[in-house]
Formats: sequence, structure tokens, C-alpha cells
Amino acid sequence: MERAEHHPWRTAAIIAVVLVAVGLAVWRIGACGSHEPAVRYELAAVDRGAIQAKVTATGTVNPIKTVQVGSQISGRIEELGADFNSVVEPGQVIAQIDPRPFEATVNQATANLHAASAEARKARAQAIDARRIARRNHQLAAQQLIARQQADTTEADAVAAEGTLDAARATVIQAEAALESAKLSLSYTKIVSPIHGTVISRTVDVGQTVAASFNAPILFLIGEDLTKMQVDTNIAEADVGRLEQGMTATFTVDAYPTRGFRGTIREVRNAPQNIQNVITYNAVIDVANPDLRLKPGMTANVEVVYANRKDVLRVPNVALRFRPPVALAGKAAPPPLGKKLVWIERARRLVPVVIEPGVSDGTYTELVAGALVEGDRLVTEAITKGPRNT
Repeated sequence: MERAEHHPWRTAAIIAVVLVAVGLAVWRIGACGSHEPAVRYELAAVDRGAIQAKVTATGTVNPIKTVQVGSQISGRIEELGADFNSVVEPGQVIAQIDPRPFEATVNQATANLHAASAEARKARAQAIDARRIARRNHQLAAQQLIARQQADTTEADAVAAEGTLDAARATVIQAEAALESAKLSLSYTKIVSPIHGTVISRTVDVGQTVAASFNAPILFLIGEDLTKMQVDTNIAEADVGRLEQGMTATFTVDAYPTRGFRGTIREVRNAPQNIQNVITYNAVIDVANPDLRLKPGMTANVEVVYANRKDVLRVPNVALRFRPPVALAGKAAPPPLGKKLVWIERARRLVPVVIEPGVSDGTYTELVAGALVEGDRLVTEAITKGPRNT
């Protein structure tokens, strides 16, 4: 038997094949046996810039003072003295109710007063006469010229006559009151403007009958001075603490989308309003309206800047909202009151950093305190993938 010839290249090839096989085996074991998920982090940097914190709300443009003018009596509208957009003065007749039924009532009440006065004069004369007879008979009875019983009877007649006089006088007072009431109702047929202003709305026409049986019907709505308006806003309770009297507010209306209007917060009213289970408060904003562009009822989109920071460290709000899975970060202790947690990656683990936030514009939040510097990259999202299957 011949001895096999030794070839060095063949030995090297065998070794290489063995190494490749071992490597493949290790890779397969690692791929099949590892259950740790692969993680990819989305990051956002801490930077420096400006933050303008503001409250936004919707509101309604209204006159500062509006007066509802109604009717205190029922009747048919005979004439109108004002229309939509009419400028009216105090005391100006803006509607006339047919006065004839009320004039008839005044005439009847006048006649009743005259009759009552006549009855009162008659009763007074009778009372005077009865008292004179009673005094005379009293003297005669004292002289025993007539019987005492006759004197007593005339005294009773005098007292009765005086009572009749009192009743007649009361009837006169009632008639006078009825006449005054009738005259007052007649005066109500002239519906007048109580203020100087502009008619915003009119709800009646000539010939229409108004009924004031229970509540006075509203015939006109008058705005006192439309060159000075106010915006009534609905401020959410989470934002109401940021507003103060005297703050500047800006707003737009749909009628002039490219024009901005400016006003000043006059007051934040304490009366809560429940709008779709959200508690809001009315912040009243005064605004000048010299060109009468703003009209009652317009919807205003309001912004109030309550803080303006320049060149401050800013943390992206998305990083403040990030909450990592427990498997990646463990159970972090909750931050103290008024603090927030953000997360950074160190050695493939998420590490919390406690910061003190300041004002926010909805995208960035001011960094008041915390172990962060400009350029630090904060985790905003952790995207995990499960183990591969072979």
C-alpha cells in the first residue's frame, strides 16, 4: 500500500469549512434561542429657542349693553317708528299700538270718577245735615223738650251718614286709581326706546297683535353703542387661571379672515357654564369698533398670550408624553409634584431624567431645571420587534 501524499491546501480548506459550519451553528442557535426583542428608538433633541404660551378659545361678538324692548300691554301694532339698523334716541317712539281701546277705557274711568265724586259730595251734604239735626236734638233732649230716644235716633242717623260719606270718598279714590291705571295703559301704547343705540333686531310688523298675558313679548333688541363691542369667550377651567384682567387678546372673525382684531380682557366672570360636560368661564374682552366692521353675533377665534420666553432651553412635548415599556426601563419612581420624567438611552437601557417644566406652546416646553443640556437626545418612541422564526 502506497502512503497518501500530504497536501497543505487540502488541510486549510477543511479547517475553513469547519469554521464556517461552527459559525452557522452559533448564528442559528443565537437566532433561535434569543427571546430579547430588537428595539429601535425615536429621538428628539433638546434645543434652544423661543416659547410663546397662549390660551385659545372661541367667543361671540356682542354689544357692551343691549336692551330688550317689549310691550306691557296687548294690542295691534298700528305703526312702526324704527327698523333694523335704525339709530334711535331715548324717548323716541319706535312702535305704536292701536290706542283706541285704551282711550275708551280712560274715558270710562273718567266718567266713573265724576260719578263717584258727585256721590261723595251728596254724601257729604247728607252727613252735614244729619250731624246738625243730631246736635239740635241733643240740646232739646237736655232741656226735656223731646224724648231721649229721638235724640239717640238722630245721633245714629248722623253716624250712619258719616259712614256713607267715608265710603263715597273711598269710591272716589278707587275711581282715581282706575283712571290713573287706564292712562298708564294708554301711555304704554307708545313703545319708546330707553337708550341711544342701534336696532339690532325687530320681531313685529304693522298689523300684528302682541299678547302680554304672562310675559312681556320682546319687540326690539337695541345695542347701545356699536362702536364699542365686547367678545364673550368660553375659557376652559384648565386655562382660566392663566388669564388676568388687563391682558391683551387678539382674535379673528370669519368675515375678515386676514384681519386681526385686538382687545383687552375686562373681567373673567366667576359664573361657571357647563358646555357638553366641560366647565368654562366667560372672559369678557373689550374691543373698539369704530368702522362698525364687527357685527353682533360674529364668532371670534381668540388668542391670549400669557407668557413669552426667548432663548430658553426647550424640551419637545412628545418626549414628555413618552412612557416606556417596563421590560425596557424597569419600574421608575414617579416624579415629585410639579416635576416630569423624560428618558434617555444608556447602554441599551432607558434611564429617566427628572426635570422641572415651565410654560408650553403645545409643541415645546420650557426647561426650568434638570440634568439636560442643549443637544441631548430624548426618547420619544420605542419600536420593538419580536424574535425571528426559523
